Amino acid sequence: MRTLAEPATRHWDFPRGIASVALLLRYGVERGLARHYLLAGSDLTAGQLADPAAEITAHQELAVVRNLAAHLPDAGVDAGRRYHATTFGVLGHAFLSAATVQDAVDLALRFLDLSFAFTAPTATLTGDRLVLSLDPGALPADVAPFLVERDLAAIHTVIGELVGGEVPVVSVDLSRPAPTDVRAHEEVFGVVPTFSARRDQSVVDAALLVRALPLASPEATALCERQCADMAARRRRKPGVQDEVRRLLEGSARFEETMPDVARALGLSPRTLRRRLTESGTGYQALLDEVRAARAAVLLADRGLSVERAAAELGFAEPASFIHAFRRWYGSTPAGFARSRGA
Repeated sequence: MRTLAEPATRHWDFPRGIASVALLLRYGVERGLARHYLLAGSDLTAGQLADPAAEITAHQELAVVRNLAAHLPDAGVDAGRRYHATTFGVLGHAFLSAATVQDAVDLALRFLDLSFAFTAPTATLTGDRLVLSLDPGALPADVAPFLVERDLAAIHTVIGELVGGEVPVVSVDLSRPAPTDVRAHEEVFGVVPTFSARRDQSVVDAALLVRALPLASPEATALCERQCADMAARRRRKPGVQDEVRRLLEGSARFEETMPDVARALGLSPRTLRRRLTESGTGYQALLDEVRAARAAVLLADRGLSVERAAAELGFAEPASFIHAFRRWYGSTPAGFARSRGA
């Protein structure tokens, strides 16, 4: 067994373009869902939706997915086959100009965070079989089945476009229970999947990997790859929501800002900020404690402030509250900490 390449990330929380949300909105509206219903909770603005170059957060797309899946829970495969190579912008053009399917797969994994994926894909060679596995990871349970099927259907649709024909699928396994209607599954994958399986994967004939692509162009691939690398580098420098909260708190004078104040500064509702921090594995109080603890160490050890003065600088109403918090952070009193640091 040999893994072809590791994905650039195994977590779905990366910035992305607006094209996927636009596609999902069209899909939902065509099926009778109101646009405002699909956008509920996403905080997406009219300006973002009208800008083809707009970049949004994964949580904003996830909100649209959640609204769509709540009404059409079995539509993941049907929505997924709407994703074409061109949907992915410059990354999709890199696919089209690649020399072989394997080259395209390698590009997709190296620049996964330029896609709209919510699942972490792995491509593994086992004998004469290529196994495409999707890991839903930390995806919320209410959207995981929809997104697994959407992502897998999108992969098969794009590969089919690249080779100009059917993908030689051996089998498809899905962990979700079988839906009532599996016609879309059979149309997209060419087989009826095995449902309630232990994993989510597609198995295809490995000979697919060496198929030469009809639009191959080394020059176009090199140009697209350079553009992908530049875009990925820029996006990877962008902070996540917890980094943005941490940055704002680090600029606070006495930590008098409440969570609603910070949410407003980030252009979010308090509820949205709370949800995004939870999904990122942290919370507002935890970040506040982290930044306060770091500044407390500087005030005591580097600047030599008294406990009373440090407590006031950190926004504590009284020294006793500061001492209690400091013991929780460092397992020591502020005075003992300062002595140990030579202040």
